[in-house]
Parts: sequence; structure tokens; C-alpha cells
Amino acid sequence: MEIIGYLAGIFTAGTMAPQIIKTIRTKNVRDLSVYMIMMYIFNAVLWVIYGISIRATPLIMADGFALAAGCIQMVLKLKYHKNGKEEFFRDL
Repeated sequence: MEIIGYLAGIFTAGTMAPQIIKTIRTKNVRDLSVYMIMMYIFNAVLWVIYGISIRATPLIMADGFALAAGCIQMVLKLKYHKNGKEEFFRDL
């Protein structure tokens, strides 16, 4: 059954990959919600903490990768954002 945990983790961590690839290719982050990215990162942090608390390696690894993917997307959002700070947080 642990293999199911690893597979679920791969798919969970991979959910951000298509968006990261598209962002790198187009350098367009206008339609990316900074709040969605922040929630994704916060969610991954909570799951990593929970995984550590119950010593669940698949959970820790999957959400560690998800956390890294969320952080990469936030860095790309900051890097390619073209307007002022007010515009950066416009998308609630």
C-alpha cells in the first residue's frame, strides 16, 4: 500500500509542473494568482509537518517536492511580474 502513497505524492507534487514549464517558456505571470501560490505553499508546509509528525516518508517526500514547486512558482511570479506592487496583489 505504500506504493499508492508514493504514486499519489508524485501526482500531487507534479500538479504545479505544467504551470512552471509554461511560465518559464512564456515569462507571462499576469494570470497567476499570488494568493493561490501562497495557499499552495502553506498547504505543502502543513502536510510536511504532519508527515514528519507521523513519520510518513511518502507524505514528507511528496509534499517536500510540492513545497519546492510552489516556491519555484512564487520566485517566477516575482521575477516576471512587470507592474507595481499594487498590481502584484490585485488577484484575490
